[in-house]
Amino acid sequence: MSIMKESSESLNFIEHIIEEDLAAGFSKENLRFRFPPEPNGYLHIGHAASICLNFGLGEKYNAPVNLRFDDTNPSKEEQEYVDAIKRDIAWLGFRWANECYASDYFQQLHDWAVELIKKDKAYVDQQTSEQIASQKGTPTTPGTDSPYRNRPIAESLELFERMKNGEFPAGSYVLRAKIDMASPNMHMRDPILYRIINAHHHRTGNKWCIYPMYDWAHGESDYIEQVSHSLCTLEFKAHRELYDWYLDQIVDPAKLRPKQREFARRNLSYTVMSKRKLLELVQKKVVAGWDDPRMPTISGLRRRGYTPTSIRKFSDLAGIAKRDNVTDVSLLEFCIREDLNQTATRVMGVLNPVKLVITNYPEGKSEILHLENNPEEANSGTHEVPFSRELYIEREDFKEDGGKNFFRLSLGNEVRLKSAYIIKGESVVKDASGEIQEIHCTYDPESRSGSGTEASERKVKGTLHWVSIAHAIKAEVREYDRLFLDEAPDAHEEKGFLEFVNPNSLNVIQEAYLEPFLAKATLEDKFQFQRLGYFALDPDSNEGKLIFNKTVGLKDTWAKQNTQAPAQNQPKPSAQPQSQPQKKAINEIQQVGKKLTNLSGDKLETAMNSIREFSEEVSYEELEPLFGTAVKKTGTRIAVVLALGVLLKKGQAKNQSIEEFIASAKADDNEILRAEAEKLD
Repeated sequence: MSIMKESSESLNFIEHIIEEDLAAGFSKENLRFRFPPEPNGYLHIGHAASICLNFGLGEKYNAPVNLRFDDTNPSKEEQEYVDAIKRDIAWLGFRWANECYASDYFQQLHDWAVELIKKDKAYVDQQTSEQIASQKGTPTTPGTDSPYRNRPIAESLELFERMKNGEFPAGSYVLRAKIDMASPNMHMRDPILYRIINAHHHRTGNKWCIYPMYDWAHGESDYIEQVSHSLCTLEFKAHRELYDWYLDQIVDPAKLRPKQREFARRNLSYTVMSKRKLLELVQKKVVAGWDDPRMPTISGLRRRGYTPTSIRKFSDLAGIAKRDNVTDVSLLEFCIREDLNQTATRVMGVLNPVKLVITNYPEGKSEILHLENNPEEANSGTHEVPFSRELYIEREDFKEDGGKNFFRLSLGNEVRLKSAYIIKGESVVKDASGEIQEIHCTYDPESRSGSGTEASERKVKGTLHWVSIAHAIKAEVREYDRLFLDEAPDAHEEKGFLEFVNPNSLNVIQEAYLEPFLAKATLEDKFQFQRLGYFALDPDSNEGKLIFNKTVGLKDTWAKQNTQAPAQNQPKPSAQPQSQPQKKAINEIQQVGKKLTNLSGDKLETAMNSIREFSEEVSYEELEPLFGTAVKKTGTRIAVVLALGVLLKKGQAKNQSIEEFIASAKADDNEILRAEAEKLD
């Protein structure tokens, strides 16, 4: 069943684009989508947005969706990643129409490139990558032509053939499209079409020594597959002009021409989403692997106990946006709580045990009680749990003198044991250091839960979970916390993201005690350990040793424990949570601005365009205080100039503060800042 809502009111902007195309006469039978991962890492929760969008559209419109691996860089791609990607998508519940690979089209892409050379629209360049980059210019200044830009066609054809035949080392030659070195879009300044990579490809072996760049392979692969709507993340918006130029060179007017449209990448707080950074976490053994339950990968979330339903629900609630934003990780945690509250079997386990002896319960006796599997599900039934004289309870559930605000077990006070009896604390046994070894109590034999006696109806303030010592099974329990302590660990100019790793993100409990029902747990089962949280069996388990991962706690306690995190009230599981508020546009501008001086080329252009988009939502009152930004904070000052330019175009009148700020920017040593400020005269 599609997760997309059917009412017109709930359409996201991508669906509006499709509906407009259909209304304009585009045939519904020609709709075709694709999900195009590069197999250079495992999919993460950010990719789930694109997966759910593309496959959700396929379900909504009954249209085919291809799974296409953009495998154009053999030095970073592996079959392991291909297998993991297919496994994750299938686990999420989606089915692809065709399994495709960009490598399937290598010959066609090569042949089209040869045609470009013959039409004098591509040439072989033998400069270094540094030389080519230095000639690209800046977003405000045109580039300069390569000395090989007018190389004779026959010479480029010969060199390209020799590149294909493996006669040259990597980096010695590239094939570039001949477009416009003065284009305001830096992606159009003679982009590279092919480079030499002497590496074994996971599918084509050593057949090819040249490999197409992503921009060349992307649109042409869409065209070959007759994809109608090529949906990309926002950083490809500036690439759209190049996407269309490449199609212009080869498209047959009688065939469907793909349309590229962009949506915002999904970012999650307290997380990094870059596959390069996730790989670094794996390689430096900060985590145990791509499927470590602390990782934001779909494999890691699955191992931790997340369900396909929860991830699809999260994607639905987080929505499809037109601009990059950060979604609070607590929304993801809400979605898994809501799902597991409805589906997880209730069981009992004790993670920090202390022995409890019921002194008036007959020695050697045990009885079978019944624990409700799930109170949220009417026909979930019950399962048996053994009860005896000696039990384990949580050590923190007992205090000798609890005081009036302690509603668990203390001396002289009563509590109920879950689905069992009411007990009263009587005395303790301590070791030589004063640590409690045993709690002695008495029980009311007439108070068994569900027995219908007057005593069973008696109300006490606390209910504790427990396990029978004689029947308990021992297990390892792994409790997880957020991997990073900072809300945006990779957004700091002066610090690397690894400096924000949470040293307490994993707590391993070697000897937890669980009720015997859990001995038959499978990897697909989900459990609520009463009063503790939701847990799932880990694949490391074997017949002799059970290992359970804590998926999520029963409540969101992070905001209370961490003052840096924005406080919020956790909705009740039955409630519909509101998506997390986006950061104010002025804050986004400052955040992007901090990074500007570390960027160049395409990335710089993309960042500057992003600032201009955010500036559409900024008022002069918000921007004016940033005119006083310190001179050394060049990136922020560039961002302010860009934002000011947008405001002036929208009708903001110049005043003395604006004039003074523009004058100071024009006098700055930074070329980009000066150039952007001069545009405001």
